[in-house]
Amino acid sequence: MGKPSFSDFVSIRDLTKKQMSEVLERAEGMIPYASGEKRTRALEGRILGTLFYEPSTRTRLSFESAMLRLGGAVMGFSTPMGTSIEKGENLSDTIRVTESYADILVIRHPLEGAARLAADMSSKPVVNAGDGAGQHPTQTILDLFTMLQAKETLEGLNVVILGDLKFGRTVHSLSEALALFGANLTFVAPPSLEMPREVIADIESKGVKPHYSSSLGDAVREADILYVTRIQKERFADAAEYAKVAGTYRIDSRLLSQGKSTLSVMHPLPRISEISPDVDSTPHSLYFRQAANGIPVRMAILSMLLGVDP
Repeated sequence: MGKPSFSDFVSIRDLTKKQMSEVLERAEGMIPYASGEKRTRALEGRILGTLFYEPSTRTRLSFESAMLRLGGAVMGFSTPMGTSIEKGENLSDTIRVTESYADILVIRHPLEGAARLAADMSSKPVVNAGDGAGQHPTQTILDLFTMLQAKETLEGLNVVILGDLKFGRTVHSLSEALALFGANLTFVAPPSLEMPREVIADIESKGVKPHYSSSLGDAVREADILYVTRIQKERFADAAEYAKVAGTYRIDSRLLSQGKSTLSVMHPLPRISEISPDVDSTPHSLYFRQAANGIPVRMAILSMLLGVDP
């Protein structure tokens, strides 16, 4: 295939429904390569530069695994410690230097808009692995991919999104994408952590009117997907404010018994205490499969940005 119609992967708002569907279709074809059942050297000789200014387990490792499964190589950092960032090097200079070492860059940064700046500065493709409370578009695609596998459609799904909706970049991207596919959205959050107005405005501009619920039990009853997020302590400037909302919601088997037998529970992970371990062994649990789907989805994105077939 030739170059895709997108040159970077910075925000879900940059993608059309058709473009997202193309990535999902490519990801499906990547599954046997992601599992090691098949092998490919499609990106042999190519280098992925990983610039992680914030901690990451699943995103960073699945990007590395995706590049290696495609026959490429990886270089970069998992923390600013030990790099020139500690000496005061700014983001623009870091991008200008590292793009000369790699063919494609993936960046995670605590400041919203950092990935967009990186893409503007770089002549190489840039992938946003999370920018502050902004966007996490590759997580969104793997979430859609997981829902599609479980429910066979994204159209008309009843999706309840729960937890930190103010700072949760995963739910910002996901809500906007699901609106494009005509999903029914219900938001459940503490008053101080409600979905930002600009995200609501984007969803409504796509013709979807989200619902709001203060009762998790009521929201769960008709849900096809319960998407849970943790309350993110690191996003709070005031520890006392965090303490007010920590542990607000807890998902367990008793709560899930109020919903459909086919209800699926998703979580971008890491979880703290918001999902009880007793959910792990139930048919409702989808979050570990969700994490594994990061590899074929990110293989699809890397290969498409670099214009190669597996």
